[in-house]
Amino acid sequence: MDKGISSRPPRAAVPSGPNPVPAAPTPVAPGGEVRLRLAGDLERAAPLSVADLRAMPQRIVEAGFACGRLGEQRHVYTGPLLLDVLLAAGPRFDPVIGKDRVRFLIAVTGRDGHTAVMSWGEIDPRYGGGAALLATRVDGRAMDADGPQLVVPGDVAGGRYVSRIATIWTGPATAAGAA
Repeated sequence: MDKGISSRPPRAAVPSGPNPVPAAPTPVAPGGEVRLRLAGDLERAAPLSVADLRAMPQRIVEAGFACGRLGEQRHVYTGPLLLDVLLAAGPRFDPVIGKDRVRFLIAVTGRDGHTAVMSWGEIDPRYGGGAALLATRVDGRAMDADGPQLVVPGDVAGGRYVSRIATIWTGPATAAGAA
């Protein structure tokens, strides 16, 4: 086994730090509306429904990826950019220090416990500028009953396509280099 690769099964928790946020059941609003939870180092951390996400500016992206279970997948996704959703929640990086935002990580966890992690720099137009999307529709089908899906156009494999999102956590990677 390669060093640094664990044989332990993945945990359904987001990065540890001063305020770790474990995956939790997705809140359901009155009327059965599924909500995802924004958490972490945000001014306005709050639950969001698919309808809330649909009220934001929408992008349409056709993207494909290789799925280990289902083979090649290609779909048309509609939803807001992950960047726009997180900026609306007010990440607490220092705007005066231009590089402060690249310390931030983003962890997206599905209701099944699957978690994908990316850096803020991957989605920030000043750095990677990736168009990660929170899909509210897939091939025209509304995702209201399931919750949104993280879409990462350009990924060859589908590991970061998180379905049925329960939590999106963002915060600084202050502990990562402390070891």
